[in-house]
Amino acid sequence: MSKFPIAQNPLLLRYHRLMDAFAKSDDERDFYLDKVEGFIVYVDLDKGQKEIEELEQEIATNSERYCLLPKMTFYETKKFMEGFVNEKVYDIDTKEKLLDIIQSKEARENFLEFIYDHLTELEKWQQYYVERSRIRIIEWLRLQNIQFVFEEDLDVNKSMMEKLKRHLFDVKVPKEIATVREALAAKAKTYYSNEALNPRPKRGRPPKQVAKVEVEPQVAVDMYTTVPAVCRQFLYLPEITSAASVTFSAKFDTEAQLLANLRGSTRVKIDTKLQALSERLESLRTLSSRLAGIEDITSGAEGRLIKAVSKKEEEVEEEETEEGPPKKRRIMEVVKGFLPGGKKKEKPAAKPEQPAEIKKPGVKMVTQIQSKKPKKK
Repeated sequence: MSKFPIAQNPLLLRYHRLMDAFAKSDDERDFYLDKVEGFIVYVDLDKGQKEIEELEQEIATNSERYCLLPKMTFYETKKFMEGFVNEKVYDIDTKEKLLDIIQSKEARENFLEFIYDHLTELEKWQQYYVERSRIRIIEWLRLQNIQFVFEEDLDVNKSMMEKLKRHLFDVKVPKEIATVREALAAKAKTYYSNEALNPRPKRGRPPKQVAKVEVEPQVAVDMYTTVPAVCRQFLYLPEITSAASVTFSAKFDTEAQLLANLRGSTRVKIDTKLQALSERLESLRTLSSRLAGIEDITSGAEGRLIKAVSKKEEEVEEEETEEGPPKKRRIMEVVKGFLPGGKKKEKPAAKPEQPAEIKKPGVKMVTQIQSKKPKKK
C-alpha cells in the first residue's frame, strides 16, 4: 500500500450503498471496494468489451487495492430466511407456510412474494434484514482490516463532511478538521468491538414508547480524487438513503421493480386498498358522530316536541274557522324552537317588533290631546 496515498482518517463508507451491493453481488455481477479511498466499482457487463478488459487489467495489476465483495450463496440466503422465521414470526400457520416455501424451488422470490402480501410480517422482515446485513458487512470489513465509519452513523454536518473528504490525504489540516478526525477514529473502534457483531439491548428499565420520527440521514456528495481513469465509468454511486430501497431479491434491483412483478397483490394495490378502507372508516366516523347528535336531540327533546305540536294542533282545530293561517305559523315557530338552530332564527323575528312598540306611545299622545278639547267647551 506504500505506492498509494494513505488516508489520514477512517474511510467514510455509505452503509446503504454497501448493503445494496452485497445484495446484488452474485455469479454474474462483481463488485469491488477500493481500500484507498472507499469507492465501489461495479463490473457492468453492458459496457464495451475494451473498457471491461482495461478494468480487469487495472484490478489485476493493483490487486492489493481492490477487494471483491462476497457472493451470497444459496446456503446463506436460506439461513437468512430461516433465521427470520424462527426468530420473528409468531403465528404458527404463517411460520409453517414460510418454512414450506423455503424448502421449495425459487424459495427466495416466493418468500418475498409471501412477505409482501402480509404487511405485519413485512415490517419485521425489513428490520431483520437490515440488522443481519449490517453484521455481515461489518464482519467482512473487519476481515479486510479496513478502518472505516459509516457515513449514516455520524452526526456531522454536510460542509464538514465535504471538508473531510476533500482533505482525506492531507497531513496538515485546520484544527476543526483535526478535531473531527479524532472523533472518527474513536467511532471506528466501535465497529471492531464485540458489541458491533452481537448487539444486545441495554439493561434496566425500558425506554418510554415514543412515536418514531423517520429522518433521512445526512450524507454529503461523493468526492474521490484517486480514481483511475479506467474505473470512472464503472463507479457504483446510487443515491440510497433508506434500507427500504434495498431488496433481498436476486432478480430485481429495486423494490419498485420487485413490486411491479409480484404475481400476487403488489404494494401499490395494497396501498390503494388501505386508502379505500381508511376513507370508509372516515365516512363511518362522520356518520356515527351525526347519529350520536341526532340521538341526543331525539332523546332529550323528542317528547317535548311531540307534546308541543299536539297541543298546537288541538288549538288549530278549535279556531280553524276564524284564524287558520296565523295558527299554522305559530305551530312552525314552536317546532323550530325545539329543533337545532331554531334559536338562531328567532333573532330576525324580533326586529319587526321594535317599530310596533315605538308606534304605541304615539297613539296615546293623540288620545290625550283629543280628551282635553271637550273640557274647554
